[in-house]
Amino acid sequence: MKKHGKKYRAALEKLEPGRKYTLETAIAKVKEIAFAKFDETVELTMWLGVDPRKADQLVRGTIVLPHGLGKSKTVLVIAQGDKVREAEEAGADIVGGEDVVTRIKGGWTDFDAVIATPDMMRLVGQLGKVLGPRGLMPNPKTGTVTFDVATAIKETKAGKVEYRVDKTGVIHVGVGKVSFDTDKLRDNTKALLDAVVKAKPATAKGKYVKKVNLAATMSPGVLLDEALYAK
Repeated sequence: MKKHGKKYRAALEKLEPGRKYTLETAIAKVKEIAFAKFDETVELTMWLGVDPRKADQLVRGTIVLPHGLGKSKTVLVIAQGDKVREAEEAGADIVGGEDVVTRIKGGWTDFDAVIATPDMMRLVGQLGKVLGPRGLMPNPKTGTVTFDVATAIKETKAGKVEYRVDKTGVIHVGVGKVSFDTDKLRDNTKALLDAVVKAKPATAKGKYVKKVNLAATMSPGVLLDEALYAK
């Protein structure tokens, strides 16, 4: 069993056992009990009543958070021809073609997001073993395989995040930093909550939103009242 440090236990003592908070009070509590010396990420975790083994119950999508994530993403675009210049003009940090694919095959992953044009997927498709486990593989469903690279870059830089249920039916997504003011954290968290609720599969049975938790990187989680989002 994992042993927590003194600061974690002190933070835990500030939480009422079993209490479920409203979004505003949960954010205030997360900020109150955060103790790390760095600016922690605030992460939303949702336990959903779905069976991820069934293709029609995979909850997945993207959303541009209203206030971003508090850091600038390093965006790589894999393209050729005119799309290289378009990507550069749109603010991509790294742009390349076959040369970049070769570097990634060698283990290079010094970037936060990857966008690829459809005509490059014959090469990008070979990168699944490197990019897949890191959640960086371009996918048409998330808007990262597209000829409209300018829009994709703009959205990614603005704070576009992907949410995807894991094999246990849980979604984990960062919604900002502890240093964000309460309004920004509330807006980002609510936008993500609303998106996940809206993405409820038609085939999902029973209670959809089973549990919701908000936590800073190093701190204990604060339970939200899931009944407020179980539409």
